[in-house]
Amino acid sequence: MPATEVNTMHDLLPKPEVEKLRAKAAEIDHPHEMIVDVLRAIQDHHGWVPDEGVQLTAAILGVTPVEVDELATFYDKIYRRPVGRKVIHVCDSVCCWATGTDKIVEHLRQQLGIDPGQTSADGMFTLLPTCCLGVCGDAPAMMIGLTTYGPLTVEDIDRILEQERRGATAAEKIDS
Repeated sequence: MPATEVNTMHDLLPKPEVEKLRAKAAEIDHPHEMIVDVLRAIQDHHGWVPDEGVQLTAAILGVTPVEVDELATFYDKIYRRPVGRKVIHVCDSVCCWATGTDKIVEHLRQQLGIDPGQTSADGMFTLLPTCCLGVCGDAPAMMIGLTTYGPLTVEDIDRILEQERRGATAAEKIDS
C-alpha cells in the first residue's frame, strides 16, 4: 500500500481499531452485518465518512465498496460529507410536521444563519432534516448527537443551542 494510503487509513481509524474490526469480521459468518459499525467507527474518529472510508470499510470486511456505499448513502446518520461538531436532526415526519416543525426549522435557520443541509459559519452546527426520530408522542422533535429534544417550542431552541454550545466548548477544553 502506498504511504499516502497508509496515512489516510490511519487518519480515518487508528491501526489497533482497524485490527480489532478485522478480527471481529473474521469471527462472523456475514461480515456485511458490520458495515454500519465500521462506518460509525470511522465517523466517530474522523467526523464523517469520505470515499476513503468506504474503501477502508470494504477492505476491513472483505466486501465491495459499492455494497458499503449503498448503506452509507441510505442511512441519514452516516455523513458522507463534512458536518459541524454538532448535527441537528430535525424530524419532518407527518406527526412533527402537523405539530409545528416548520416553525422550529425556521427559528433554527434564523438563529444559526443556515438552511437545512448547511453548517454554521463557526463550524458548530449542521442542520439536517430526518424522516423520523421515532418520538411521535413528543412531536415536534429534534436530535443533537444522541440527545432527543421534544416536544419543542420556539422558546426551547435558544436554551438548547446554548446548552449544546457550552457542552461543545467544555469538551473542546478537555481535549486541548
